[in-house]
Amino acid sequence: MGSQRNGFKKESFIVSVDVGTTSIRCHVYDKEATIRGSCTTEVVPLYPEATHVEMDPDALWNGFIYVVKGAVQDAGVQMRQIEALGISTLRSTFTTWDRRTGLPFHNFITWQDQRAADLVKSWNRSCTMKAIHGVMKVLYFLTRQKRLLAASLVIFSTQHVTFRLVWALTHYKQVRQAVTEGNCCFGTIDTWLLFKLTKGHIHATDYSNASATGMFDSYQMCWSEFLCSLVSLPCSIFPKVENTGHDFGSTDPSIFGVPIPIMSVIADQQAAMFGECCFNVGDVKITMGTGTFMDINTGNKPHTSVAGLYPLVGWKIGSEVVYMAEGNAADTGTAINWARELELFSDVQETSAMAYSVSDSDGVCFVPSFSGLQAPLNDPKACASLMGLKPSTTKSHLVRAILESIAFRNKQLYETMLTETCIPITKIRVDGGVSSNDFVMQLTADLFGRKLARPQHREMSCLGAAFVAGLGVGFWRSKEELKKLHSSDKVFLPREVHEEGACSPRGEYVPILQSWERALRRSMNWYTKP
Repeated sequence: MGSQRNGFKKESFIVSVDVGTTSIRCHVYDKEATIRGSCTTEVVPLYPEATHVEMDPDALWNGFIYVVKGAVQDAGVQMRQIEALGISTLRSTFTTWDRRTGLPFHNFITWQDQRAADLVKSWNRSCTMKAIHGVMKVLYFLTRQKRLLAASLVIFSTQHVTFRLVWALTHYKQVRQAVTEGNCCFGTIDTWLLFKLTKGHIHATDYSNASATGMFDSYQMCWSEFLCSLVSLPCSIFPKVENTGHDFGSTDPSIFGVPIPIMSVIADQQAAMFGECCFNVGDVKITMGTGTFMDINTGNKPHTSVAGLYPLVGWKIGSEVVYMAEGNAADTGTAINWARELELFSDVQETSAMAYSVSDSDGVCFVPSFSGLQAPLNDPKACASLMGLKPSTTKSHLVRAILESIAFRNKQLYETMLTETCIPITKIRVDGGVSSNDFVMQLTADLFGRKLARPQHREMSCLGAAFVAGLGVGFWRSKEELKKLHSSDKVFLPREVHEEGACSPRGEYVPILQSWERALRRSMNWYTKP
């Protein structure tokens, strides 16, 4: 849809920003979804105390403006050629601010922050929780509704916003005061950016971001009044929840010189899912970045899990709601960075060749658990460990053991997903920094016994937010059109048995996987107070 200005047609573009844990990046896309200009800046996490992880709201805001201006300049186009803006953000990282002045009361408290860990622990052990679990078990027994079974097993986690927000209300007097006066706004990063971009006119979020906070009822599609009253959170501070592809209004003209329509707001993993065109039930995407996030499209119903998969809203566009179930392993890129810091290798690109240079890991098992083990084991007290070391162990064996452990965790998440959701898996697409490692990709394909596709575009969250925004303004017409825009993927096929009597890679790995699972069990429940 080239805008008709001054009687001639000018090319138009979609601009999209992805605010991540370590960087903010912006891309300018044309009709072919080709990146025409880019700009990136670093996010500097703040560690005011040992377990506290924060971000400066003003630094995020300034970084956001910087990358949008930089990317448009890099593309060599004018701001008025930008047809819409899409925003993808990391999840469950929040702040609170004054509704009148727009000034934040404190820094963003991130999803990695552990300040509410004791609060979470005491709530999970409380009589109230035991009572809720008991009542839900009885109701499940009477009605056989699976969501009641899930509710009878649900426990709080520090990754959700709930208790970090309770902590903020307890510790910051001015937040409590603003709540009393009706001047307090709560928001995740997307909400804060919308508020700033519209000069305080819009206090909103979308369904995908809201569903990742832990305070949203994905069945009723609204903030959970039950949960808020249970932990004494004031509902008045929450933003309005809108569609993912909603017209959120335009940026104030003073910011970029012209108003730009904000046409999508979406959480990063859901955005990557949309960017990968995982539109059908059973489509799976695996993002291997700092952590691994494995998501399956569960269609128009939230998935109810008993093994710790999290039911999320993928997106809501028009009247269509798409849900997904998510499992995660927290320490993927973390494990590789740790090995680099130890100087096991100097460049990540070497790791694949190092792993292939030895025929196996020489019996070494690595447990990637710097921040506990997530689904299906769900043990926050597990430690990271290397087991089975021998005098013959070389750096290559260690590197192979580390890369294998990433593929093994993938297999665990994948099998949990298969047994839990009972949804036939249609396709699997893999993105994120670690997906550029051929050894991890090939071993994962072998262990799944499935074809994996790796797109050329690495910035899937950015692309997903751009796709949603572009559909909203008619820049792209349909999801079918989006599927055709995908550039050629590299495909990893599971290696099958070729020669007579030769063992398939899956068969070869059975004993290695068993040893690794033994190592996992030995690493569990390590951090117990004496």
